[in-house]
Amino acid sequence: MGKTTGFLEFERISESYESASTRIKHYREFVLALDDKQAQQQGARCMDCGVPFCTNGCPVNNIIPDWNDLVYRQEWKQALATLHSTNNFPEFTGRICPAPCEAACTLNINSDAVGIKSIEHAIIDKGWEKGWVVPQPPAKKTGKRVAIVGSGPAGLAAAQQLSRAGHSVTVFEKSNRIGGLLRYGIPDFKLDKSLIDRRMTQMEAEGVEFRASTYIGAPSDKVEDGLTIIGAEELQKEFDAIVMAGGAEIPRDLPVPGRELNGVHFAMDFLRQQNKVNSGHRLTGQIVAKGKHVVVIGGGDTGSDCVGTSNRQGAASVTQIELMSKLPDEENRELTWPYWPARLRTSSSHEEGCQRDWAIVTKSFQGEKGKVEKLVAARVEWLRDEATGQMKMAEIEGSGFELKADLVLLAMGFVAPVPAVLDAFGLDRDARGNIRANTEDYRTNVDKVFAAGDMRRGQSLVVWAIREGRQCARAVDQYLMGETVLPR
Repeated sequence: MGKTTGFLEFERISESYESASTRIKHYREFVLALDDKQAQQQGARCMDCGVPFCTNGCPVNNIIPDWNDLVYRQEWKQALATLHSTNNFPEFTGRICPAPCEAACTLNINSDAVGIKSIEHAIIDKGWEKGWVVPQPPAKKTGKRVAIVGSGPAGLAAAQQLSRAGHSVTVFEKSNRIGGLLRYGIPDFKLDKSLIDRRMTQMEAEGVEFRASTYIGAPSDKVEDGLTIIGAEELQKEFDAIVMAGGAEIPRDLPVPGRELNGVHFAMDFLRQQNKVNSGHRLTGQIVAKGKHVVVIGGGDTGSDCVGTSNRQGAASVTQIELMSKLPDEENRELTWPYWPARLRTSSSHEEGCQRDWAIVTKSFQGEKGKVEKLVAARVEWLRDEATGQMKMAEIEGSGFELKADLVLLAMGFVAPVPAVLDAFGLDRDARGNIRANTEDYRTNVDKVFAAGDMRRGQSLVVWAIREGRQCARAVDQYLMGETVLPR
């Protein structure tokens, strides 16, 4: 694949960024994509490795060597078709996926992996630029109706696949705009929302109906004002199949003294508000970091997004703390390849200005007049329990300290989907509170109700959501028609 000696001749070229001093002044995307020549060289680096571990490392099983080779040969339109054959929304994954495919790249054993994500980004952007991404309406309709609950990547992928199979698909979303966490969870500087809008336009031309500001559950559930409420029973009567494809929306809380103080917020509330403001909403009481000493608790992507947003809002300082120990800068590839390695990752948001610290437990929040002013913490060490082999946390004696904190953002992940929605349908749950369904047919314990994405597997990556949406769509088509031509 690519040029036989390309991996010896060319070095990896990563996508570049606007300078930090420039990009923190706006909320637009700041990644400078590869030009055609750079993408061609990166495609040339793809080895004829025999067993392409990258394909297995990618949850949607992208046929990566094939489109790398096509880009090397400058056959962009065919590269786009190959990319779309496994991935409905490469403009999303090409921007926000952490690229487990690159960790699994054979070249990554002892060198720099092929820049797979940057090539994917280049292919789909060129496809839109050239007008090659067009609606694909079905040749005929089946007369079957499918409801999709949730309009994130899992719901959108399932909707597009089922619509192209000829079913009449309606996507329900409780937010006022379609996209789920793509719309209001991921900052605009990482994913421009016009990318969602143009996919919606394509999908509407293919026959998908979108119904925003619509809550699916029980009429007695407490919801925000202005939402249309549709009961689970009503939905089951109206549609031939239902796909539960919402998110794992319940955030992990931190029940320590002072949690009730003003200024301690869940990260997603903070991020969602800024995205709404960027889209033209006028909010009262917005959570704003301007002039404040911000402490972000949690070291993952959501925490990183809080760092970037806080800097753009003009925070006086930003500190991110993590309960787990600091990971090594580089993994031992001989031990970890081709699996996703545990190593320290520094995001573009961290580079914009952030103090980071690890192995810290939050003991309490303190303040006056109901407003948080500081975080009380201590350092910990992680020790292996000889009896069980598990790692256990032990506080280091005398290590207590305080951090000035006018705004605390809890970014410690999400634990489960909204229980009231699951209860309305009478859905069984697993031990973690997710909908119980397997990955063979994605069926739940309730007739004609299926589940995919974070609602089924728990908090995960955008690429896993797309995979499950596609596979669930195949299972639904098989259920409705007795056979299916949709890919698994």
